[in-house]
Amino acid sequence: MNFCLVCPETTPVPENIIEIRNLSKYYGHSRGIEDVSLEVKQGEFFGFIGPNGAGKSTTIRILLNLIFPSSGSAKIFGMDVVRSSKQIRSRLGYVPSDASLYDKMKVHEFLRFGAAFYGGTRSEDRIRELAGILDLNLERRVTELSTGNKKKVNIIQALAHRPDLLILDEPTTGLDPLIQSKLFGLLTEENKRGATVFFSSHILSDVQVLCRRVAIVKDGRIIRSDEIAVLREKQLKKVRILFTENGILDNIEITGMESFHRESPRSIVFMFSGDINELINRLSVCSVESLSIEEPPLEEIFLHYYQ
Repeated sequence: MNFCLVCPETTPVPENIIEIRNLSKYYGHSRGIEDVSLEVKQGEFFGFIGPNGAGKSTTIRILLNLIFPSSGSAKIFGMDVVRSSKQIRSRLGYVPSDASLYDKMKVHEFLRFGAAFYGGTRSEDRIRELAGILDLNLERRVTELSTGNKKKVNIIQALAHRPDLLILDEPTTGLDPLIQSKLFGLLTEENKRGATVFFSSHILSDVQVLCRRVAIVKDGRIIRSDEIAVLREKQLKKVRILFTENGILDNIEITGMESFHRESPRSIVFMFSGDINELINRLSVCSVESLSIEEPPLEEIFLHYYQ
């Protein structure tokens, strides 16, 4: 994806780099996103996570002014994404979920063409540096590249001009584990430099490694937004109960019990955020063979919200 850009102006940096208010997008009668609101602060490494089709790419396309919202508003750097799209684009880097390149160009030609919109010459050394890190041959033609190598081109294009904001839509798709690790290192460096990173993914492990705060999106709506540390510390327990042959409960209802699952005729598992004393009292009339109450891993917490 190539943007026609203008040179960035020196402007005060607002506290919220991204600010979305009650944003909705409909495609006819089909839902894109509904009433989405979130804030991403200066210098944050923010995760935007949800299953495919949840509305992540729709939100990003509105931020980039590639599609128009049905209602609501969005700002980047304190500027409206529709009215000030050229000024905004000059200060951000974007990695799309699907690589979009000019197939007949050589890689170095394509990257220099893109760099020209940002001042060009400053990016030459950076392009070579990034190509070396990501193991990308600049002399090959784009049409000869694999999906993973095309994604590397998009990543280099996004990083070469050292943007103030990086918007990444499923950036690890097609990358092998070694290159993913190198990408994470580059993103961490950019964030330490002061860049804000908006990282959209359906891969939970990527978000756990990189992001400090996340918004979880499902069916076009944000169902939770919080710091990773808070999600880890949330009073959500995973409870597993094994009853004796004579102690099996056909029905158990306790306030705070969610995501109930019967593993076997005698074993049940559920997430619990209620009063542990109430749980123990309820089980005191049962014949229990074993009981475990543990902190669930972060991935299970995310999956709990998805479900």
